[in-house]
Amino acid sequence: MSEKKRITLYHRIGCHLCEQMAASLYALRKELNVEVELIDIDKDDELRKRYDVDVPVVAYRDEVIFYHFFDEEQLRNALQATSDGE
Repeated sequence: MSEKKRITLYHRIGCHLCEQMAASLYALRKELNVEVELIDIDKDDELRKRYDVDVPVVAYRDEVIFYHFFDEEQLRNALQATSDGE
């Protein structure tokens, strides 16, 4: 089996959209062979400045894939694009 890819979820505590996003990502992590890294933006001043009104933000390889609402097609496309390029 290939190495797991790391998806980063920038979130904040108490954000219902963030909780929904995390649940959606966790539901697909086995199928897509991904690891979900949660980063609380309120613990880092730079991240809070960058993503304050945009959370939740999903990134892969330091590139934002989508924010606010889960987009499974975008996620699959981003993962597939890197698989094709490797």
